[in-house]
Amino acid sequence: MLKSKLTLPVVIAGLMLVAPFKGAEAQKLPSKAKIVSDMALANEYFMKKWPDPATPTNVKRIRTSNLWTRAVYYEGLMALHKVDKQQKYYKYAMDWSNHHKWETRDGLDTRNADNQCCSQTYIELYQIEKKPEYIEPTKKNIDLMLASDKVDDWHWIDALQMAMPIFAKLGAIYKDDRYYEKMYEIYNYSKTKHGGNGLYNPAEKLWWRDKDFVPPYKEPNGANCYWSRGNGWVVAAMVRVLEVMPKNAPHRQEYVTMLKDMLEALVPLQRADGYWNVSLMDPTNYGGKELTGTSLFIYGMAWGVKNGIVSKKKYLPVITKAWNAMSKECIHPDGMLGFVQGTGKEPKDGQPVNYDHIPDFEDYGLGCFLLAGSEIYGLTK
Repeated sequence: MLKSKLTLPVVIAGLMLVAPFKGAEAQKLPSKAKIVSDMALANEYFMKKWPDPATPTNVKRIRTSNLWTRAVYYEGLMALHKVDKQQKYYKYAMDWSNHHKWETRDGLDTRNADNQCCSQTYIELYQIEKKPEYIEPTKKNIDLMLASDKVDDWHWIDALQMAMPIFAKLGAIYKDDRYYEKMYEIYNYSKTKHGGNGLYNPAEKLWWRDKDFVPPYKEPNGANCYWSRGNGWVVAAMVRVLEVMPKNAPHRQEYVTMLKDMLEALVPLQRADGYWNVSLMDPTNYGGKELTGTSLFIYGMAWGVKNGIVSKKKYLPVITKAWNAMSKECIHPDGMLGFVQGTGKEPKDGQPVNYDHIPDFEDYGLGCFLLAGSEIYGLTK
């Protein structure tokens, strides 16, 4: 790995030089109809490619279709359904959930957040139809975690988005603070313990993906390695927890502060073209346009603006620049999304990232895009 004597202020200053905000204020968000049209086109591409939601994936090996990548897609689909209530979207989610019998992947005793992510959609469907069989398997799974003293489960930051919203939703539905308390214990262990001193850096207000990237690990330019989509997962976790937690729920302010701090840290790291690099502080390490991290960041920013957590004046130009760039440059005529980084955990994984490259899994990238669009929909006229 190349070594550099660049200090952090110099690195950030350099990033700001290549990512000016000149002209961003002149941009406007498209109409609600255009936002929904973009979302619907991208979603239609995927539904045509996967007409049967029960079909397992086959990338290197067979995986059931309730794996985390597909679960993130269904988060986005449910968000799309909220702004465009088409029956085919609802049926697609119901058929998927029924096929998997409303159960977590790899059994009800799993503690793996990736295996639990599907429960987010199960719970949302339960909240619409109120059928106990939709939520009971999820409750059994999470109740096993409540009964255990173990709190070191989320040793990679993606896990926060995969699992935290499930605890928050159960806490709200059952009015049971135990879910909030357990969620906080596992979250706080990730924040302050994993990797030695925690995976969160309070000085730079960003997260290392896992223990492999805490210092002394550095990027080629000498900066800390903060992976875009990994930090995007944390932003999304904060949003999806806060949108369901009551105002007086335990530890809610922790998540408000985390969301605000992370969004503030992300603003100066936006590229001149509206995207964020896969390596947030090293544009030379597989730098370029990338949809998933960008989508998750503006998902959090749009939600923050709508809920009065961050300033509309400051964040709307950032959101607008990013969404307009993705709308113009990422969507193929048939709805395929370009510039999606494939699965992995660092900048070099899932490459190449370009307009025509199809990533190993297309579902989670679409899910991220739909989440972003669903929140931005509420900001436009």
